[in-house]
Amino acid sequence: MFTIGDFARHGRVSARMLRHYDAIGLLHPDRTDPATGYRFYGAAQLARLNRIIALKDLGFTLQQVQAILDEQVGPEELRGMLRLRRAELEAAMRAAAARLAQVEARLRSIESEGHMSTNDVVVKKVAAVRVAELTGTAASYGPEHISPVIGPLYERLFPLLEAAGTVPSGPGIAYYEDALEGGAVVVHAGVTVSAPVGPVGDTGVTVVELPAFEAATIVHRGAMDGVLPTSQTLARWIDAHGYRSAGYAREINLECPEDRDQWVTELQEPIARA
Repeated sequence: MFTIGDFARHGRVSARMLRHYDAIGLLHPDRTDPATGYRFYGAAQLARLNRIIALKDLGFTLQQVQAILDEQVGPEELRGMLRLRRAELEAAMRAAAARLAQVEARLRSIESEGHMSTNDVVVKKVAAVRVAELTGTAASYGPEHISPVIGPLYERLFPLLEAAGTVPSGPGIAYYEDALEGGAVVVHAGVTVSAPVGPVGDTGVTVVELPAFEAATIVHRGAMDGVLPTSQTLARWIDAHGYRSAGYAREINLECPEDRDQWVTELQEPIARA
């Protein structure tokens, strides 16, 4: 017979853990002294303890371990549990590999630029959203062509919504798409709304549901005339981390004070694995 201390050393667990196993009915001592309460274990019990440790190392909970050891789980169910655990471990490995790629990309950035970038890219799920918008056409995606179009669109949009009795429920959202002809661009200047928009006549205001998507996002600080370096940083990050662009980017107007140099805009680029 082994004392609890000796048994713990042989099983490479703590005596505290053995007391816990006893309390939950997972591994009772072979004998307990009625006078002192000391626990004693038999050598044969090391086999059960080893199985407990092995199953725990596979990631099973103590409740699952007990069900397996007490033969409450059949072979087919056990195979299913192991397949699920394998899938969980594979997902964890993919997540760890993605984090490793981010660390390596950040190291390369520091080594090439001599400092840590303040433009952090975050991958997140973007929820579907309803926007009321006006559209126009710009000659290209260049800021020098977008700004003269999108500014007047927003100047028209907000008074029209106010006249319709609609109060925006969230930030402005701008997005773009290729026009049917040449290199022109359709500019969408919208704002988040939660309720149906009242009558707006033939003003051109439309309400659309923008779908949810997975996005690589980055925050741009300053006027949108200077957004190109930020968008290029985002594009490099997407390529370096094994993604590809999966659609048109959105611009979320988080803060838009009169001083355009103080603007805060989040760029959201839809992505998919390359």
